[in-house]
Amino acid sequence: MTRDKVLAMIISADGYVSGEAISRKLGITRAAVNAAVKQIKELGYDIESSTRKGYRLLSSPDLINAGELMARLPEDRPGEIKVYDTVDSTNTVLKELARQGAPAGSVVMSEEQTGGKGRRGRQFLSPSGTGIYLSYLLIPSTGLKDISEVTAWTAVAVRDALSEVCGVACDIKWVNDLLLNRHKICGILTELSIVGESGDIENVIIGIGINVNEKTEDFPEELRDIASSISAESDGRSFPRSELAACLIRKLDIMASEWPEGKARYLEEYRSACITNGAKVAVYSAASDTPRTGTAVDINPDFSLQVRFDDTGNEEKVRSGEVSVRGLYGYT
Repeated sequence: MTRDKVLAMIISADGYVSGEAISRKLGITRAAVNAAVKQIKELGYDIESSTRKGYRLLSSPDLINAGELMARLPEDRPGEIKVYDTVDSTNTVLKELARQGAPAGSVVMSEEQTGGKGRRGRQFLSPSGTGIYLSYLLIPSTGLKDISEVTAWTAVAVRDALSEVCGVACDIKWVNDLLLNRHKICGILTELSIVGESGDIENVIIGIGINVNEKTEDFPEELRDIASSISAESDGRSFPRSELAACLIRKLDIMASEWPEGKARYLEEYRSACITNGAKVAVYSAASDTPRTGTAVDINPDFSLQVRFDDTGNEEKVRSGEVSVRGLYGYT
């Protein structure tokens, strides 16, 4: 933790920051500061040291760690942030921390996931050093009626962060995929915990996986028509993952503070970005592997998908299940 705090101060400094200033603010010895700077340099950070001026950051590796995030987030933000080198799943880790009493707004991130989860039990590929794998703890005051909208709100928050940091305008595929040039670059998985006795919501774990700097060849050949990264869809340009991660956390903090009264803005942005609306779709339910086909005609005020089905000609609300869009992911 000392290393991360020292790194955060060096990153945040406008030019040099003295060892004395770091020592005084963090309440540690100058020897501890020097030891922390040595550790930071071993991670690949290029830090200039001057006897009279202190320390100045010259360049940084593309790493996500607590120090990088602390430098870019308010000191008084709610919740804790824990960053790991590798985990099975950030959602799984955050669930356990929530059981231990982690406060709302807590975040778990990892450079790699060995068991990243997608919808319907699918695996989400999470290689080291290229993407963002983040879980966020939401403890809502609302009940089950509204909580189904969290995934859609999150899609808008992620889209806002990608626009601000990477300058890209993503499409949203109902309900939880973000697309760039019709390739999936982000998936969202929300998991609910319920208090058994009362049926009230205990918490919501929001899991987000973003493909940031992967190259096309990093994806299995069978996925290259489906999945991509922001970099691969931006002529190979690299993006600062720590800056994007911090921006995303800020957007999620704002989302949590606006829940549920701020719905109008999220609904408007979601509707404008959702490419499912107006498209030919196939709807898969949990009860059957055979889809029903139809046309998506609207995004309802509760973020459900209004579909006119071919078999009956009637319109119905789709609140859950898997929806394929013609022309995407191999559905023709």
